[in-house]
Amino acid sequence: MDGLWPVADVLAHLAGRWRLERTVRDLAGGDEGRFEGITVFRPLAGGGLLHEESGTFTWQGVARPAERTLRFLPGARPGTADVRFADGRPFHDLDLTTGRYVADHPCAADLYRGEFTVRDADHWRTVWRVGGPTKDLVLTTDYAREADPD
Repeated sequence: MDGLWPVADVLAHLAGRWRLERTVRDLAGGDEGRFEGITVFRPLAGGGLLHEESGTFTWQGVARPAERTLRFLPGARPGTADVRFADGRPFHDLDLTTGRYVADHPCAADLYRGEFTVRDADHWRTVWRVGGPTKDLVLTTDYAREADPD
């Protein structure tokens, strides 16, 4: 898994069910958390994918359920995506035609910089670096494709 794997159509590639493991490191305080769960990319009416993530987040020894929803819509260029929050606000673009993409998302006084890498047909990773006046975090998520039980 050392090389990059180009993806011609990000929406077609992501469709389906993925197992995920995420580490969350607080670089300022030294704490580390972990999220384990499932992400499902389901077709959206009108095009695109609904991204539904659910699992268990453990922080400072306390485990609790966690979930999030995003919308991956067709991007400005063929094969790319326009990623939005569940309420429709813009999050970032996504273009994996080279197997790697870097996206920025300003959020109030913080900057989220995400690096997306595809290793092969069944494995990809995101690394979000979050910096700001009160945040100094690194979130690393590894995805592995699962068979869809449906």
